[in-house]
Amino acid sequence: MNDQHDHGALGDAEYTEFMELAAEEGFDAEEVEGAIDEAGHGPLPVLAVVGRPNVGKSTLVNRIIGRREAVVEDRPGVTRDRVTYEAEWAGRRFKVVDTGGWEQDVLGIDASVAAQAEYAIEAADAVVFVVDSTVGATDTDEAVVKLLRRAGKPVVLCANKVDGQSGEADATALWSLGLGEPHPVSSLHGRGTGDMLDAVLEVLPDAPAQTFGVAVGGPRRIALIGRPNVGKSSLLNKVANEERVVVNEQAGTTRDPVDELIELGGVTWKFIDTAGIRRRVHLQEGADYYASLRTAAAVEKAEVAVVLIDASESISVQDQRIITMAVEAGRAMVIAFNKWDTLDEERRYYLEREIDTELAQIAWAPRVNVSARTGRHMEKLVPAIQTALGGWETRIPTGRLNAFLGEIVASNPHPVRGGKQPRILFGTQAGIAPPRFVLFASGFLEHGYRRFIERRLREEFGFEGTPIHISVRVREKRGRKK
Repeated sequence: MNDQHDHGALGDAEYTEFMELAAEEGFDAEEVEGAIDEAGHGPLPVLAVVGRPNVGKSTLVNRIIGRREAVVEDRPGVTRDRVTYEAEWAGRRFKVVDTGGWEQDVLGIDASVAAQAEYAIEAADAVVFVVDSTVGATDTDEAVVKLLRRAGKPVVLCANKVDGQSGEADATALWSLGLGEPHPVSSLHGRGTGDMLDAVLEVLPDAPAQTFGVAVGGPRRIALIGRPNVGKSSLLNKVANEERVVVNEQAGTTRDPVDELIELGGVTWKFIDTAGIRRRVHLQEGADYYASLRTAAAVEKAEVAVVLIDASESISVQDQRIITMAVEAGRAMVIAFNKWDTLDEERRYYLEREIDTELAQIAWAPRVNVSARTGRHMEKLVPAIQTALGGWETRIPTGRLNAFLGEIVASNPHPVRGGKQPRILFGTQAGIAPPRFVLFASGFLEHGYRRFIERRLREEFGFEGTPIHISVRVREKRGRKK
């Protein structure tokens, strides 16, 4: 495995051949290596940012990701769609989970902070714990410290709102939390964030704690996701009861997530708990936000996302959000339409139309129609999951890919733009799970043309049940060999 680490999924001979091809086309070796390396990365390690309301978590997340994407408002409790972002620092890439999204609820502030921190910590490889240094450590902060200790994940303590020398003393007082050195930061002005991120990189592993793939052994991991009340729990219970579930209750607090080992179709699978098998207090307004935080946590730990959609209702924006989350996380995907047995002819007709329009962007995901209540068609779930995993781990040899790209360029050249016609010169698949391609081109490739290439790749090589990532590198004008 290690010899592949330096150049994505390319074997040594293939890599050498590829680099010669790149040199002939006038690409700089370092640039090509960088592109393969970037596209060939496996799943990224996850950093969670946790803390009380209004300590500046979202502002800090914006600093870390280098753009204003997390919604920042003065009032606590701004809901939004995204909870995970990609970031890079000192040449290392990682994901950030921002828990600043929904703060106050019917449970009272302490419980909501705890619930959020818990989901985020569960998904994370390391945690940044943000404390407002001007206020000092509060009881809520102490409660989060207990959670962090129990989780055993590495923690970097961020003393936020230190805007000058006078604030440094406030930060020093936070040694009392027992989490090691407090890093004084002003996320508003960016002061000290670099030093804090250096400390994060020291404790953040190169890859997530759970390495993917069969090589590691152990059951494949499935996240059953979908909006609240779509029937996730009943589906899991149905699957479990019918097959005499082996419930793997890890020791620990009652709040520990339970991953169910379930035998289906003669294979043991690990279902990551997102269904909330244990009933939680129903949070009224914050429910959507918690749902998305839990979904993000589950998807990060899984290899396949089975998205459950209620077939008796119209496909909602929330369904699409959940699908987007799984696609962006790069997971294999199966779409399961629940309550299929309740549909009449008319609803089926309209549902098919909805699927064509609303879910066109994931036409590649296998579909199964099931009924969690009656257990109908449950046996179809396993082949669909196996198909998706197969697509997710498919790799095309570079020679074959380039022959295919050559045919495309010959039969469907890129449209001429501004008197120039950009051409794909060559490409390679730098990684699997999900399949990631790097194409090297003589000019910028339009979005529509990239989509066309993705469609053709799917027609030619399958890739059923998996998102595909295509990145394009354009040749600089220097040192081109004629």
